[in-house]
Amino acid sequence: MITLHDLYEEGNDRLTEAVQAFGARHPLKPDQPDAEPDWAQAEKHFTRLIEVLMGEAAPPPLDSGWTGLVRRTENEARQLLLTFNAVPGYRCPICVKQRRPLS
Repeated sequence: MITLHDLYEEGNDRLTEAVQAFGARHPLKPDQPDAEPDWAQAEKHFTRLIEVLMGEAAPPPLDSGWTGLVRRTENEARQLLLTFNAVPGYRCPICVKQRRPLS
């Protein structure tokens, strides 16, 4: 499965910026402005986003197999990351979900 580091290494400026912005949404010390990103948490949340996307996908046709589904899901995750970066002040959906009060 693709990682934030893989996306960063692709060298695409927009994607590199989106990865850095996603990392910045996961500060090591949330109470400090400009804290370094917690890359382990950001990576974990990105992986979870991919898992959620994959869980929502229809099973692949018999002739295309799971490899194609994984590749398509990774591309969707890449696009989602770029979309997040285009929205000012966005919050990581995994962080938001984890912080919701239980009813």
